[in-house]
Amino acid sequence: MNSAWIVPDWPAPPNVRAAVSTRFGPGVSKPPFDAFNLGARCGDDPEAVASNRERLVEALSLPSEPCWLRQVHGTKVVRLETAIGEEREADAALARSPGVVLAILTADCLPVLFCTEDGSEIAAAHAGWRGLSAGVLENTLAAMQAPREKILAWLGPAIGPQSYEVGEEVRDAYLAHDPRAADAFVPTRPGHWTCDLYTLGTRRLRASGVTRIFGGSFDTFVDPRFYSYRRDGARSGRFATLIWSNPSRLRDTE
Repeated sequence: MNSAWIVPDWPAPPNVRAAVSTRFGPGVSKPPFDAFNLGARCGDDPEAVASNRERLVEALSLPSEPCWLRQVHGTKVVRLETAIGEEREADAALARSPGVVLAILTADCLPVLFCTEDGSEIAAAHAGWRGLSAGVLENTLAAMQAPREKILAWLGPAIGPQSYEVGEEVRDAYLAHDPRAADAFVPTRPGHWTCDLYTLGTRRLRASGVTRIFGGSFDTFVDPRFYSYRRDGARSGRFATLIWSNPSRLRDTE
């Protein structure tokens, strides 16, 4: 892989692969989406998006077409055991079959990847502030069969705490669930706070029993490699966070 991709730094098993696209990948989208927009509902030319998605499969040597979701900032999780030809409305997906590619599209929201330590299960979740607050990560973990102590999580590129100012609605939603979540909010001006999605996501995962948590060091707003809705507005593109598993291979010594 070249600089067009981010490879998660986490101790996933050898059969589990993951990658994050950037706007500088091998795409054909024109400004303001240049060049590797993968979002089909943000105003880009549909033919360009289709071409970009084909190039994604080729560039990463994916075992199948990604299973794209129709994300609605909710908490629904779908189980996908074969590559699907049409989008399913959900904000998280899991798979237990090798060769299924899970994909989350974002442009500031928090993408979270999951895998078991033996690589038998993978999952991916789209955690915008609404979905994260409402329990999308908890729902994803509940859909997985593995015990929580056997699960690894990776927090992908999202808007950083210094760049994400929110109002009372967002803060109140988290504090109603957990008053200790107040440490993820720093006051900026009357009725507004900066919001740390990484801290909020980590708190939710730890409260659910997941302790091996990685990633969480990006800021899509200031990093030019990523699309950012907060920075670019309604015509921002989308980048993809992907996870898939290959068939396990026996070691030569076995």
